[in-house]
Amino acid sequence: MIRNRVILLVEDNPNDVELTLRAFEKSNVSNEIVVAGDGEQAIHYLFKTGPHAGRDPKDMPEVVLLDMKLPKLDGLGVLRRMRADERTRRLPVVILTSSKEEKDVMSCYDFGANSFVRKPVDFGQFVDAARHLGIYWLVMNEPPPPGQQNGDGRLRDVNTFQAWGRRGPDREQALNLGIFYEDNASKKR
Repeated sequence: MIRNRVILLVEDNPNDVELTLRAFEKSNVSNEIVVAGDGEQAIHYLFKTGPHAGRDPKDMPEVVLLDMKLPKLDGLGVLRRMRADERTRRLPVVILTSSKEEKDVMSCYDFGANSFVRKPVDFGQFVDAARHLGIYWLVMNEPPPPGQQNGDGRLRDVNTFQAWGRRGPDREQALNLGIFYEDNASKKR
């Protein structure tokens, strides 16, 4: 059984949400993307509280794309809460923000971010960034070993990616890894 690898996007700007969703669509990553519009919604989703109280505890996102400037609880507050709790301590967090402040970069890494990506202004560059994020975090990245992570404890063969080269996985390879990838040919049918 292939598990849907969910991406949690924590972003309050509706235009940036739409841009991110379109960029992932254009880069052929069609995994479910759950959107949290503020830091509080992200915490509810991650810790299965409030409107997400009935969510399956094993159904954690594969990666969290986190904006820094959020209402109710800012991105650093979300990151601190995640790193302080055993259930989310090892969950990959990519800061996806427009900030160019060096202090923001340093703060994010100090609080345990796995990556800091500046949102490109140009849509073509944003699509390219989304494609690289999808390939890295959904295919190449190897999660912690079974019993040392959240979720189902599976491991992926990272050597498979090297065989694909720069083009990335084809549809069958992606589906075998649990990535819901759509090639352009399947979209035209």
